[in-house]
Amino acid sequence: MRQVYGDNCLYRAQIFRWYARFKSGVEMTEDEAMPGRPFSVRNEGLIVRKQIKEERCMTVKMMADEFGVNRETIRQIIVEDLGKRKVASQFVPHGLSDDQRHKRVQYTKDIIITAHRPKNFLNSIVAEDETWCFHYDPTTKRQSAEWKSPASPKGKKVRLQKSKVKTMLVCFYDSKGIIQHEFVPEGQTVTGSFNLSVLERLWKRIRRVRPEYSAPGSWFLLHDNAPVNWAVAVQEFLARKQACVLHLPPYPPAIILCSPD
Repeated sequence: MRQVYGDNCLYRAQIFRWYARFKSGVEMTEDEAMPGRPFSVRNEGLIVRKQIKEERCMTVKMMADEFGVNRETIRQIIVEDLGKRKVASQFVPHGLSDDQRHKRVQYTKDIIITAHRPKNFLNSIVAEDETWCFHYDPTTKRQSAEWKSPASPKGKKVRLQKSKVKTMLVCFYDSKGIIQHEFVPEGQTVTGSFNLSVLERLWKRIRRVRPEYSAPGSWFLLHDNAPVNWAVAVQEFLARKQACVLHLPPYPPAIILCSPD
């Protein structure tokens, strides 16, 4: 075979392979169809683009196994031909609805417009906040330290767990400090009527501790987005008192208020 065909002769292994195929009854001289996608997928990329649109979290290995192509080819199609890159999702604190986004824009504009009117705007805001508190907290090691002489025995402190019973604390404060705070009674549900009683006590308290807030419109009440603040009885009470109410935007990213702690 080498003397007859010269450099065009097949290699020895190929001759034996073709001889075995012809001996088994195969008469075709063309190559059999190979499994998987042809190498032309590198130039097309249409199926890969469609697959990415249907499942954007699919990995290169998963697509390579599905199409029967090596991973480097799939990577070249995605990165070089399609110009895509895999980017992880960004975590956000809250997902806002369309209504919450509209309220965020509206309430923020109201606060900005109101801030340009009086000169002492920030000092005349009375903010309301609620927080959960434990019934008791064990003292820390530093808090239990005592002054003793070298001969005095060292005290012992029992390690206690925090109370599993919690109570809600409602607090009103301004730039000067806390104006009023009270704990919600055990078993009491925070409803519109309860919030109304809290506001009534707040108005009496403000007359004593903040006499400069006695005139209507001299201070601003900053409410959060709790549903009880939108109760009809609460809105009627604030209207009778001619209170200037500022509503906190839903989950504001830039407005950070100081907590009473």
